[in-house]
Amino acid sequence: MGVGIMFSSDETKTDQELERTVKEEHTQEHQDVDVEAQEHQDVDVESADLEALYEETLDKRVTSGSVVTGTVVQIGAEYIMIDIGRKIEGQAPIGEFIGDSGEISIGIGDEVEVLVENINSAKGIIRLSKEKAKRLKVWDDIIKAYQENTYLKGKVTERIKGGLIVDIGTPAFLPSSQATLSPVSEGELEKMISQEIEVSVIKFNRKKNNVVVSHREVLERQREEDKKKLLATLAKGDIVTGKVKNIMSYGAFVDIGGIDGLLHITDMSWGKLKDPKDKVSPGQEIRVQVIEFDPESEKISLGMKQLTKDPWEGLEYRYPIGKKISGKVTSVTNYGAFIELEEGVEGLVHISEMFWTKRIRHPSSILEEGQAVDVIVLAVDQESRRISLGLKQTLPNPWEMLQEYYPEGTVVDATVKNVTDFGLFVSVDENVDVDGLIHVSDISWDPKVKNPREQFKKGDVINAKVLAIDPDNEKFSLGVKQLTPDPWHQIALDHPPGSVIKGKITSLTDFGAFVEIRPGIEGMIHISEVSSNKINSLSEVLEVGQDVEAMVLRISPENKKIGLSIKAIDEAHQKKALASQEKTSDKVGTNLGDLLKELTDNKGKS
Repeated sequence: MGVGIMFSSDETKTDQELERTVKEEHTQEHQDVDVEAQEHQDVDVESADLEALYEETLDKRVTSGSVVTGTVVQIGAEYIMIDIGRKIEGQAPIGEFIGDSGEISIGIGDEVEVLVENINSAKGIIRLSKEKAKRLKVWDDIIKAYQENTYLKGKVTERIKGGLIVDIGTPAFLPSSQATLSPVSEGELEKMISQEIEVSVIKFNRKKNNVVVSHREVLERQREEDKKKLLATLAKGDIVTGKVKNIMSYGAFVDIGGIDGLLHITDMSWGKLKDPKDKVSPGQEIRVQVIEFDPESEKISLGMKQLTKDPWEGLEYRYPIGKKISGKVTSVTNYGAFIELEEGVEGLVHISEMFWTKRIRHPSSILEEGQAVDVIVLAVDQESRRISLGLKQTLPNPWEMLQEYYPEGTVVDATVKNVTDFGLFVSVDENVDVDGLIHVSDISWDPKVKNPREQFKKGDVINAKVLAIDPDNEKFSLGVKQLTPDPWHQIALDHPPGSVIKGKITSLTDFGAFVEIRPGIEGMIHISEVSSNKINSLSEVLEVGQDVEAMVLRISPENKKIGLSIKAIDEAHQKKALASQEKTSDKVGTNLGDLLKELTDNKGKS
């Protein structure tokens, strides 16, 4: 059950007025006790004489309404007998000495403070009260604490609307706003129940038995005292214990004893923190080091990581190049993933070092935050605090597998994975995750084959020859035309320079005519090699589709070129004809000479 505490507007007094009022109330309370005693006394003359005689035997301090210290001499069924001096005994109700457990909380010989309620001299009875003495003392303490601005100790007993009840000998109201240095939640108020705390008295009304107290004032005063002591002794490099108060995105404010210091997020850990809450929490007690201190502005910078050794010191010895280590993925970006190797040490696995092929569009397709992973140390730059790591190096290298299983010149069955304008992408082994390229120029010896889609489709299985494996540039080249001999080499053997070859004109240009000799092999007749006569246009003497004979002037299988000439054949024919005529002339001349000689001879004989 809550205790209601109310104050009216006329209850606020000055210290002088309050002191006078308290004295009047204290005197009146003592007078009330005397009246109560008087009502129980006989007023006849004999009793008065007996009382006077009896009071003469009492200690001068023992009067109705006084508080005295006595010694328990007897414990009865209803009363506790207490010697209050000079072997004079009074009685107090036993119920005032029974604790919560139901047992008597005092023993013979124990001292106790009691209030003298009533002196019945006629019957020789002195009535005592432990509880009333306690109440009088409590109010004396309350008034003294208020006047001297000192503290009282009390125990928080219950939660009521607007605050708490604190037992300081009498129930006192502690408003929520006066419970702590900063605003608190309902749950935090509940946690204060049963706690022993110190409070200051900020308002009271003795007539209504109302007291309002503050725990915050006590904390503020204590904080100010601690602050003065701290500022007088604090120095850069000191290690102190503090309590986390507020947490911001950039760090946390820590109370190190009356003054707050800033613990920046970068000084919480040698590693990267996304949120200070990952390292500290409100109310947590932590050890920190003073890394900067300005007494004039009272600004203090604190650090946690400074209490531990910099993990980057000697890192190159702990993580030599080529070492395989385990780590945890802390973040994934477009260009790679960061791996925590130990607290404060992170390395980067670049996207190019994640897999042996270049198929990865984003690192998140391979790794995710929090994932444990094995990596290889590729490079360490201690000065820049950078470590390059590799993931693919922990896996079999498919390029080495290709070189081992499919050396250059090997004929393989290749499955077409994709068809493009410039060639075919093929796979040669399901266990080797590398695609090869058959370039359009390596599909056929026929240069007219320029569109792979006309001959191939995805899923086709074709024979191909391994042409080259380049691990550094990640290129795997294959060819189909290389499965058959190069026709240029054969034609060079079959048609050396000076031989005559037949072909069909496939096209005419300004500078010459192209002649197909065999499928995929063309030679060129330069315009100067068509005729001995001047030609303005090839179309005057030649046409596409025309069959022609031409002499091989030169042939280069490496450059895939053949130089032809029609004119050379004509000139050869002319030379042959001329030679034939000359031979005939020589023969006729010889016969004629012989004849003339014979005629001459005959003429001489005659």
